[in-house]
Amino acid sequence: MTKIPMAEAIDKVVKWLQINFGESIDAFSDSFGDLIKYLESYLAFIPWWLLILLFALAAWRVSGWKLAVGTILGLAFIFNLQLWPAFLSTLVLVFISALVSIVMGIPLGIIAGRNYRFHRIISPVLDFMQTMPSFVYLIPALLFLGIGTVPAVFATVIFAMPPAIRFTDLGIRQVPVDLVEVGEAFGSTPGQLLWKIQLPVALPTIMAGINQTMMLSLSMVVIASMIGAGGLGAGVLEAIAQLKIGMGFEYGIAVVIIAIILDRLTQGIGSSLRTGDK
Repeated sequence: MTKIPMAEAIDKVVKWLQINFGESIDAFSDSFGDLIKYLESYLAFIPWWLLILLFALAAWRVSGWKLAVGTILGLAFIFNLQLWPAFLSTLVLVFISALVSIVMGIPLGIIAGRNYRFHRIISPVLDFMQTMPSFVYLIPALLFLGIGTVPAVFATVIFAMPPAIRFTDLGIRQVPVDLVEVGEAFGSTPGQLLWKIQLPVALPTIMAGINQTMMLSLSMVVIASMIGAGGLGAGVLEAIAQLKIGMGFEYGIAVVIIAIILDRLTQGIGSSLRTGDK
């Protein structure tokens, strides 16, 4: 049986894109990289104790004093391990990747939730994105954007976006038909139905998707250290390469602490939204 020349075709497409859009991609990469560096320097300018207090305040507002105390202890432990610069780099990458994924994913989820044809088209695409091994996303990012934080964000966005789309789609579809019919009976426009009925009811489900997007962004940022992302992932990669078990454990604990804090914060916001609905 003759082999389908898939690899050759993809290589030709990539080469064509590099020839025709290489300069534009490089300009975008440089600008986006400067933005990431600016955010990192801005966070580094904030005193470490003040940033910890801000995180603790947010934790206290959304989930109570227990999470606030745990946040203070966890972040203070990271600072004590002298991993604060790496923590800030990871935090910036996670927030930028999650923000881009959410800004792009939620509108697509809204369209999928309100248009069944678009839902059927995008579902297999999301299946493909979620089942593809995460390391594969590093290849196009490396080819088009080189080594650094920008390709790491690019790969992370592709990997972390599906939950934002799926949960938004699910939330819109779970809105009771009676509510939609009542809104239509009172003469609501499609925009009014979306903003005043569908989105408020679907918001807790959307927040669950945001939570998953944040967690996937953090996991992918660690993996993306292989292409120069920096942060805590770079420390983990260095520890693996040099077989430094203690060093790897320190960086790994820091990643776990960040994951727990972000997970509890987003879960707390989602729980408060559910309580407010009731």
